[in-house]
Amino acid sequence: MTQMDQAVDIREGEELDALAVDQFMKQAMPDLSGEPSIRQYPGGASNLTYQVDYGDRSFVLRRPPFGKIARSAHDMLREARVMKALKPVYPYVPEIIAICDDHQVLGCDFYVMERLEGIILRQDFPRDFELSEGDTRKLCLNVIDKLVDLHRVDAQAAGLSQLGKGPGYVQRQVGGWSDRFRKARTEDVGDFEAVMGWLDDKMPEDVTQCVIHNDFRFDNVVLRQDNPFEVIGVLDWEMATIGDPLMDLGNSLAYWVQKDDDGTFQMLRRQPTHRPGMLSREEVVAYYLEQSGLQVERFDYYEIYGLFRLAVILQQIYYRYFHGQTNDKRFAAFGHAVQYLEQRCQKLIIASDL
Repeated sequence: MTQMDQAVDIREGEELDALAVDQFMKQAMPDLSGEPSIRQYPGGASNLTYQVDYGDRSFVLRRPPFGKIARSAHDMLREARVMKALKPVYPYVPEIIAICDDHQVLGCDFYVMERLEGIILRQDFPRDFELSEGDTRKLCLNVIDKLVDLHRVDAQAAGLSQLGKGPGYVQRQVGGWSDRFRKARTEDVGDFEAVMGWLDDKMPEDVTQCVIHNDFRFDNVVLRQDNPFEVIGVLDWEMATIGDPLMDLGNSLAYWVQKDDDGTFQMLRRQPTHRPGMLSREEVVAYYLEQSGLQVERFDYYEIYGLFRLAVILQQIYYRYFHGQTNDKRFAAFGHAVQYLEQRCQKLIIASDL
């Protein structure tokens, strides 16, 4: 079976100091020998992820992006500590091997974790990964089940209750993402004021609070190579916290492009949710509510919030490109994506208010 998550040559300007990495790795794991081979995973537009190999031993190193970043963003130490706390109660978290807060090593905080060898489904199924419609549905349900499982984790028993800030999660998120958008807005995108105003006016109370991932997608899930229906890992815990699970699901559905969506949304697709057998967004919500036992009269608020939040994330990245803080050409079209997401939110708002 194809392993989807292949590291490639490091992008220009994102190289690591191999000697510094080697010294840190051997201090953390004295039994390592030889020189490291370092490559980079091409996916992701936030934190940078590298594969560090010593012969047949392979590890993953995560660090923040180069250039100016928000003070509270890309907190590697927090991400690693959340993962360490979750690992005993949610076995799909990769094992943390070493954490570094000494900026003399790489100029930033970073951590090293185990490398999970498996399949990560990105935009499309690979050529040798063909599933029937029924098997695709089975895979889809198994992945959604892992989000349900996460929302059942006992945060207090895991030692993660301190991540929460108490009631008012929805309010904090809407206010926080609105503030971030206003600060990151560039002159070539819309102002989202109508969308932000609607989210503020229609704001529900928290349904409940639990451990949430905040970026749960197929391309953050690792499947077993010899049994792709089995999830062996969930990656990218940067934004995990204690919050409203329906907000978490809304975040996930912002990336859930289905086969009947318009062509522009299809261009933004990052996971194979358009395949025959994949649930529609409406079916995902119904299945999640059935499995979790939660109830909500209408899900439109959470869907619109998720799209708005995605727009802010893209705009924060585009801001760096617009102002020359990164030369990564992948980000050049993010402004157009933000404009489209504003229009999509506005259409959903009109439909919701009818």
